[in-house]
Amino acid sequence: MNAIDWSAEGRTCIDLLRDLIRIPTINRGTRDEGDGNERPAAERVAEHLRAAGIEPKLFEKQKNRTNVVARVRGTGEKPPLLLNAHLDVVEADASRWKHDPFGGEIHDGYVWGRGAIDMKHMAAMSACVMALVARDAREGKKLSRDLIFAAVADEESGCELGSLFLADEHADEVRAEYMLGEIGAFSLHLFGRTFYPIQVAEKGVCWVRATYEASPGHGSMPDPDSAVVRLAKAISRLGRRRLPMHPTAVVTQFIHGLARELPRPQQQVLKRLTTPQVAALILDYLVRDPGQRRSFGAMLSNTASPTVVRAGSKVNVIPGRASVDIDGRTLPGQSEGAFLAELREALGGDPRLEVLRSLPPVEASSQTPLFDCLAEVVKRNDPMGHPLPYLIPGFTDAKAYARLGTTCYGFAPVKFDPTAPTGEPVSFTQMYHGHDERVPVDGLVWGLRVLYEAVTTFCV
Repeated sequence: MNAIDWSAEGRTCIDLLRDLIRIPTINRGTRDEGDGNERPAAERVAEHLRAAGIEPKLFEKQKNRTNVVARVRGTGEKPPLLLNAHLDVVEADASRWKHDPFGGEIHDGYVWGRGAIDMKHMAAMSACVMALVARDAREGKKLSRDLIFAAVADEESGCELGSLFLADEHADEVRAEYMLGEIGAFSLHLFGRTFYPIQVAEKGVCWVRATYEASPGHGSMPDPDSAVVRLAKAISRLGRRRLPMHPTAVVTQFIHGLARELPRPQQQVLKRLTTPQVAALILDYLVRDPGQRRSFGAMLSNTASPTVVRAGSKVNVIPGRASVDIDGRTLPGQSEGAFLAELREALGGDPRLEVLRSLPPVEASSQTPLFDCLAEVVKRNDPMGHPLPYLIPGFTDAKAYARLGTTCYGFAPVKFDPTAPTGEPVSFTQMYHGHDERVPVDGLVWGLRVLYEAVTTFCV
């Protein structure tokens, strides 16, 4: 570790990240030609790997939806370790950003741009770690495991052209005992303490279309029971109503871990969040920060967010059908049927429910040698930090690799300074799909070192 020039390696990682941000791999989910277009980003990653003496492979299920897979061979004493990052990003409204979302510019100590956190920073770090491990191998310091890196397409629209494609059609290229991927080991600052959530579980996906039907009519004669009005009432109910609480083991462990490090008043409040009968009251009346309220709420219950509304085609015609697409997320241990029953109850009015996409929750044990290693490395690099197992409300490429029996953790380390240069604290979670996405330069270099140390310590 001490023989590595981390300043130089950090600059290399930052330059690679900036290059990747400047390639607008926007995934709108249309499957049209040009959508996503991860190929230029994949080629940039491949170029970096080739310069390090690693020969990557490129795989496509659809033209220009390119995946890069590379391997540095170890001694083979133990099964491989996989690093994963997705290259696609969501859209960005440039008019709402302080700096060009596809400029990869550095301001106030941060690299700004869409994908800086979600998740081209992990792609850059992983490519750089691969280069360092390849150099070690040439010097006779081989790892006990092959180290695989997959930079994939299409995560933002469900992984079909990326990690699921690799797992289903090129399984031997990505098969591993463990995977390190998205959302984990970021610094979380609460009540003057610093925590490092390490993802061990993620919610399932249940995307649903709810349709209301009624008699059509002329727009000049309002109908209070029209399909549109019924839909509007249903969406309003859903927006106001929280689905039932189901504290899981990993969320209980996470919340109690937070509580142990906090002063007694906050400690007692947090612990009660795992009691379903009072959790909603605590969230609504005692958790003052809206972001924390939404985050804890999403970890404690199934969720349903109305996202796309469809009704009518002519202003003077009351349509006979109106529908809303709902982004449903399900906790480990919760079935699709149980979620649909909760959703129907929340909407009211007996809509027709059609499941558009369903993916199961993923959960891994935190009682493994790798988790222990990750926690130890984080603690070594920030003695004041507290690593904790964590459940994320979203989904990641772990959905694909878990099919192969891989134990998946979210571990893409980055350190945020609670006293940001702008005077405003920067929230990691608000960077996801939000305006002004950015990653701290120093915090990313810290993360590069932590990721390399975790890989080489575990694979010794």
